Amino acid sequence: MAKEQKTGRAAWRKGYVQVYTGNGKGKTTAAFGLALRAAGAGLPVFIAQFAKGGDYSEVHAFGRFDDLVTLKQYGSGCFIHGEPAEEDIRAAQDALSEIREILHSGKYKVVILDEANIATFFELISVDDLAALIDDRPEDVELVITGRNADPGIIEKADLVTEMREIKHYYAKGVPARNGIES
Repeated sequence: MAKEQKTGRAAWRKGYVQVYTGNGKGKTTAAFGLALRAAGAGLPVFIAQFAKGGDYSEVHAFGRFDDLVTLKQYGSGCFIHGEPAEEDIRAAQDALSEIREILHSGKYKVVILDEANIATFFELISVDDLAALIDDRPEDVELVITGRNADPGIIEKADLVTEMREIKHYYAKGVPARNGIES
């Protein structure tokens, strides 16, 4: 585990629960910006990507920080506009037990559950299971949950909730996801 940088700021002892939700762009980007900041401060980060599997640019980027950032995908692809495959359901269920262990391992100070709200919305995992992860996490672990359609119960449990609201998006003009910007 890397040493924390000395910044003149007090080390934090309490982690909080952050939720990034809404229909606008930027939920994962905000969480990954936080991961970059945490890694820069020497804090080890674990990122679990629910319902995603594939060759996204962030996988390559975080691979360069393998001493501080671990990213694991729990899905066969990205189906947020379709139906989940059985493989996605199994992967999400397997992720739950692995994430419970990770939260209590003492190895990570920041744990990001990317698209966990989507996983509950599509019933890959239950809201109760996600709520249990929140309730059972060690006090010194920052837990970040992303994805549109955050359940009201998850919002209630969170310490910080940010809703990304789409006002205008070039997707509406037919611009596909661009490598390095949206994928």
